[in-house]
Amino acid sequence: MIETVFPQLSSLVIEQVIDLGATVGVVARTPAAAAACPDCGQLSDRVHAYHQRRLADLPVGGRAVVVHLRVRRMVCAALSCSRRTFREQVPAVTQPWARRTRQLTALVADLAVVTAGRAGAAVLARVGAQVSRSTVLRVLMAQPIPDRAVPAVLSVDDFALRRGRRYATLLIDAVTHRRVDVLPDRKADTLARWLRDHLGVQVVCRDGSAAYAEAIRTGAPQAVQVSDRWHLWANLAKAVEKTAIAHSGCWRDGPVRPDQPLDERTRDRHRAVHTLLDQGYGLLECARRLGWALNTVKRYARATSAEELNRPPRYRETLVDPFRDHLRRRRAEEPGVAVTKLLAEIRELGYTGSANLLVRYLNQGRADALRTPPSPRRLVSWLMSRHADLPTAHQQQLADLLASCAHLSVLAERVQQFADLLTGRRGEDLDAWMTCADADDLPALHGFVHGLRRDLPAVVAGLTLPYSNGPIEGANTKVKFLKRQMYGRAGFDLLRHRILLA
Repeated sequence: MIETVFPQLSSLVIEQVIDLGATVGVVARTPAAAAACPDCGQLSDRVHAYHQRRLADLPVGGRAVVVHLRVRRMVCAALSCSRRTFREQVPAVTQPWARRTRQLTALVADLAVVTAGRAGAAVLARVGAQVSRSTVLRVLMAQPIPDRAVPAVLSVDDFALRRGRRYATLLIDAVTHRRVDVLPDRKADTLARWLRDHLGVQVVCRDGSAAYAEAIRTGAPQAVQVSDRWHLWANLAKAVEKTAIAHSGCWRDGPVRPDQPLDERTRDRHRAVHTLLDQGYGLLECARRLGWALNTVKRYARATSAEELNRPPRYRETLVDPFRDHLRRRRAEEPGVAVTKLLAEIRELGYTGSANLLVRYLNQGRADALRTPPSPRRLVSWLMSRHADLPTAHQQQLADLLASCAHLSVLAERVQQFADLLTGRRGEDLDAWMTCADADDLPALHGFVHGLRRDLPAVVAGLTLPYSNGPIEGANTKVKFLKRQMYGRAGFDLLRHRILLA
């Protein structure tokens, strides 16, 4: 029974287990075997004296366990040894001068990595181990960071220590996703120094940071730089949004649907926000005066006109959708046509739905030729999405918008071509795509192409090699969780320990 309850003390001779109420006492001693001198290594079985050690051990049944361990002081058998006596150690149970067993120390360290100091002490108290929060952190900082081999494929990204002021750099293995190191800033010199001290990196994945690019060229000139595909796609989306806004006069002009019930409220809110902004108030003050959420105020502040905030209705597909063109044509030919007549006509064409569904469909205006134009961001999301993934109504509306603006039609073609390069890993075709984009009358896209040319080798590698910064973005999310657990009050060394040991 004792071996089952206290397996971590199997190297000791347990003489007695005492119930002390709130705690459990274990009286133990070391076995009667010869001990080696720590200086000369000579074995000795001659006992000079006995000493008592008091060790805290893993709790049992929610109660703390205290081990009263008797150890021997031995006389060194080698006459030439400068150490006359020495105290025997029990490395399987504890360390010299320690007041806890190795197993309890490991538990404290594991909880410190996951929950930090105060929360870790609270959890330990619930299971019966009374440890202060300072001790939890001290045990964590005493844990050595394991030496890891330098990865051949490295991924680099920054994260905020204090947003807008201080940043650090996270390094992980892009293949195994193992965390390699954390640097205290995001300066080029710091990363270059690390790369010079850790030889063997062959590929480095990064975002578009010029500082990281320079650090890799300086510290690891032999490494292939890989630009992250997600950042390339995000930069293209910015160029697409600029183009959509620049040509909004084309695709937003023309007849639109009559005012909807919420349009007047949208105009009033837009007017109220911009009136306060014109008076010199900030966004937070606008939100306080209007009693709205800050994100709502930001949304109205970003829009130059209230019409940009009008959202097209989002409807699910219905049984009437296949007959929308017929309904639209019939209502254009005969404006006052009865719903019952339309119902009979589409039933002859195969409609199997109810009359109520048709009436609701017509009342919602889904058969009208006039539609509410989308916001620029909504149009960008349609252009940057797979055409087959869009709902049928959005596909048709996007086709109408592209037909009304030749520049948008060319832009949609270029976006689709770049998506094929990105998903098909056809980096060798990038130069041809950039030549075609330069020939188009799309200034925002020209800026995107100029950025690609400035970092062309890394971009081509990013569109060719299978590596990306995706794993490190996930690691950054976990780092933010660890950082926010500490409420921004802990130092960099503690955060680095938790990141590398987690």
